[in-house]
Formats: sequence, C-alpha cells, structure tokens
Amino acid sequence: MNYTLNQLRIFLKVVEQKSITRASEELHLTQPAVSIQIKNFQDQFDIPLLEKIGRQIQVTNFGKEVAGSCRVILDEIERVENRKMAYLGHVTGTLHVSVVSTGKYVMPFFFSEFMEKYPGIQLNMDVTNKSNVVRSIEKNDVDFALVSVLPKGFAIEQIKLMKNQLFLVGKKGKSSNISIGSPKDLEGVTLLFRENGSATRMAMEAYLKKQKVQVNRSMELTSNEAVKQAVLAGLGYSIMPIIGIMNELKNEELEIIDLYELPLVTDWNLIWLKSKSLSPAAAAYLEYIEEKKEEIIQRHFSWYAAY
Repeated sequence: MNYTLNQLRIFLKVVEQKSITRASEELHLTQPAVSIQIKNFQDQFDIPLLEKIGRQIQVTNFGKEVAGSCRVILDEIERVENRKMAYLGHVTGTLHVSVVSTGKYVMPFFFSEFMEKYPGIQLNMDVTNKSNVVRSIEKNDVDFALVSVLPKGFAIEQIKLMKNQLFLVGKKGKSSNISIGSPKDLEGVTLLFRENGSATRMAMEAYLKKQKVQVNRSMELTSNEAVKQAVLAGLGYSIMPIIGIMNELKNEELEIIDLYELPLVTDWNLIWLKSKSLSPAAAAYLEYIEEKKEEIIQRHFSWYAAY
C-alpha cells in the first residue's frame, strides 16, 4: 500500500460530494486530475470503494469505512501541523462554520477582524438551511454553527451573539392601500413564508397561530433573500428578520408595519458540541468573541436601535 495524503483528500471529497465534478470544483482541480487520483487510489484495493449507478456515484460499505479512516488521518495530520505552528508561536488551522441562511448578514462581521489578527487561520463558512446546519453540528463536521433556534437531542455549548428581531414587512406604499391595523387583517392579504423547517417560518407560524389568524393566501419561498425580493415586487407581506433588509429600509423600498406583539425577538447563538475537542484556532476564536462581541455589535449593528 502506498497512499498519498493528496489521494486521501481527493477520495474523501469525492465521497462527501458523490460527484467527480463537484469535488474537482471544490478542490480547484480538473476533472481528469481527480479521476486519475481516484483510479490510483482504488488500484491499491481489491474491493471497490465507489460504484457508478447511472450518472450517480455511490460509496460502497467498504468505501465508507475507508473514508472514515481518511478523515481520522487527515484530522490528525492537521493537528500535528497546528501543534508545530503553536510551538513556533503561531495559531493556524481551518475553522469550519455552518450558518443558517439569514445568518449570512451577521456572521461575517464576527470574523473580519479575527481573520486579520490570525492570518494563519483559514475560514470555511457554509451558508445553508437549518436542517443542514443542525446535521453538521450533530455529526461533528464543523467547529461552530450559527442558529436562532437551539437544536435538541444532543448536548451543546453556546454563546449568545446578538438579538434577532422579526417584523411584519411590506413594500413601501403598498400598505397604504391596504389597512393592516391588527393581526386579523392579515387574513385578507398574501403571506410569504419560508420553507418548512426554517426557524423564520416557525416563528411566523407561531405568531399567526397565537393571534388566531387564518391564512387564506400564501406563497412559499426557499430563502430570506427570495422572500425579500417577493415583498419588493409587491407579491405580499412577510414576518422576516430585520437584519437582512437594512438597505431596503434606508432606501425606503420596504417598510415595517406596526402590529400587536411584534417584533418577535430571538437570539443569534454560536453553538458547538459540548464533547468537542477544540482546535487551537477554535479556542482562539472563542476567546476573541468573548472579548470583542459587544464592540462588534456596537460598531456594525447599532442601527438596530432605530427599530
């Protein structure tokens, strides 16, 4: 057996993506280069690691075991490299972070100065839906995750970063043509929802249920950005996080509609597995957040106070 670390990395990426094309894109390699390395790696085994069924790549049971070993080996190699750099007085490594879609308006501000302070640290931030975020934490695939609703079923640690406020929002001027003075008035308009499982949708549905509002007309969209564009187009109204509509409010394209018991207020939480062994990079980030959190909020999110 004569494996290379490069072969382990490429094989693991193909397993994760179940696609030569997507793996090559993430690795910044050509598809032929990835295919050759996979073939060279497979040639060292008498048992298939991957199977192609139609146009889909499937991982065999043996391939899954090998992938697990690859992950352990590569993680240990990274730890060795990090320990070496720590002896030299440098903090290095890669931070893996999973962020719910609305969190893309929040999380970058909590990383920008940190990345300047630690140029040896690489950041891998995946912006995705809530289900994928929770899965990545539960499987220990990431160091941290940003969520507004804490997951259940496994032990986590958390830091509350900042408030998440959700308001009823409509296109500027449109609400003047339709009287919305109480929650029951929402029964006469089109309501725009996020997809099932979204924390924003859960909050909106809980509010409507509490106010005994019957939804007569609705649309479902798969991201907060899509909801915002639909509201801008005048397709309807939505209860959505203010964090993602700052520019539209300043430009008077959207407006907040005052309604009983709004805004809804939750928290943006930085979470990680309680059992996780933090890397030097992750430990440095937690120390940074504890020290700088309030300063970051004041510098970048003070405009919240106007609402």
